Amino acid sequence: MSYTIIIPARYASSRLPGKPLAMIAGRPMIERVWMQAQKAGASDLVVATDHNAVQEACERFGARVCMTRTEHESGTDRLAEVVDQLDLDDDAIVVNVQGDEPLVPPEVIEQVAQNLAKNPSAGIATLCERITDHETLLDPNAVKVVFDIQGMALYFSRSTVPFSRDTALQIVDLEQESWYRHLGIYAYRAGTLRAFTTWPMADLERLEKLEQLRALHQGVRIHVEPACEAVPGGVDTQADLEKVNRLLSV
Repeated sequence: MSYTIIIPARYASSRLPGKPLAMIAGRPMIERVWMQAQKAGASDLVVATDHNAVQEACERFGARVCMTRTEHESGTDRLAEVVDQLDLDDDAIVVNVQGDEPLVPPEVIEQVAQNLAKNPSAGIATLCERITDHETLLDPNAVKVVFDIQGMALYFSRSTVPFSRDTALQIVDLEQESWYRHLGIYAYRAGTLRAFTTWPMADLERLEKLEQLRALHQGVRIHVEPACEAVPGGVDTQADLEKVNRLLSV
């Protein structure tokens, strides 16, 4: 199957400055992400960055790079710029692999691309995982998703959806009931990305601070499926960086 992987690698980060170039077991983080993405079997793999130092690092290890504007408000806007630079057809499939996920399994990259290809009525595909602990269930930073029998998203929220009317959320049986945490890996049709940048922010998006609600508001169908492999968290802090270094230095 033909699809393109784009890895946005924004240099500025309030919690971890210069994050794409942070070293992990002797290699910059962006190279670690690129190495994982290479295994997914995409027809094209591109790093999208706004910083010359990231571009130079990527070119040293052989990655293809697209330089983008610095003023993008979101990673989705950066993806859309690259889609235009690559002159992709509107029906082309693009997978966004975050530049701070050096442990992302190649299998889930391929999974989300295939899911979009298999669901022609969807403009976006994404993944989720079952929630197995109450801390995650109640954490507003863990985005929840509910979807229909065809795997199409009904809603994404920082609140606990669905809400248990009859049992306190702190004591619901997570082995008997199913809640799902959204994982931030997406496949898009190139035309959906182009359209996304023209749409105003939706009220639901403004309240929840979740970009995907803009697409739902516009009537875009989003396919959701549990990930075929566990997806480790990304690197947001110095503590995350140290943890990944320990894992990959063994």
